[in-house]
Amino acid sequence: MNHLEIEYKTMLDMDEYQSLLPLFTDTQEVVQTNHYIDTPDQLIRKEKMALRVRTFASTAELTLKVPETVGHFEYNQDLSPEEIQSILQHQAFPDGEIKELLSSKKIPLEKLAVWGSLTTKRLEKETEAGLVALDYSTYLDTADYELEIEVETAEEEANFQQFIKDHGISYKPAKSKIARLAQRLLNS
Repeated sequence: MNHLEIEYKTMLDMDEYQSLLPLFTDTQEVVQTNHYIDTPDQLIRKEKMALRVRTFASTAELTLKVPETVGHFEYNQDLSPEEIQSILQHQAFPDGEIKELLSSKKIPLEKLAVWGSLTTKRLEKETEAGLVALDYSTYLDTADYELEIEVETAEEEANFQQFIKDHGISYKPAKSKIARLAQRLLNS
C-alpha cells in the first residue's frame, strides 16, 4: 500500500532499549531484512530516494521512498518468491509503478544491484503517541538500537517528544537505516 510516511526517531543505547522491552510483552517480534539497491554511481541516492527489497519470514515487498515536503512517500509492491530471486540474483525488476517511476527518472534498471543488507528484529504497537517501533538492527559487524514513532501529521512531533521524556530516553539523532549501513560500509 502506498502512503506518506512521517516518523520521528532516536537511537537508543542498550539500557534504554531493554528498559522499553516491557512495553512490548504483548506483541510478536518481526524479523525483516532490507536489501538496499542502487546503481554503482548512486543515481537513486542522488535523487534523494531509496530503493529496497524487504523480506519477512514468508512475504516480501519492493519499496521506493520518494522525498516529500514532510516525510517520504512510500511506493510498495508485494513480491512473489520468484520475483524476490529475480531482483536479488538477476537484477530483474517486476512490472509495476516502481519500475515506471525509476524509468521516468532515467534510472538504468539494468545497472541496479544490491549494495548492502541489514536485518532488524522489530517490536511494534499502536499507542497514544502513534505507531511505536522498537528496533534491534544488525549489519556487517555492527548492531544498533532505535525507537521510531510513526504519526499521521508533522504536528504530532510533540507526541514523540513526550513519549521519550516519559520513558527517560535521551534524544540521540538517528540517521535512516540505509544511511547507517552506507556509513558503516564507508568506514570498513
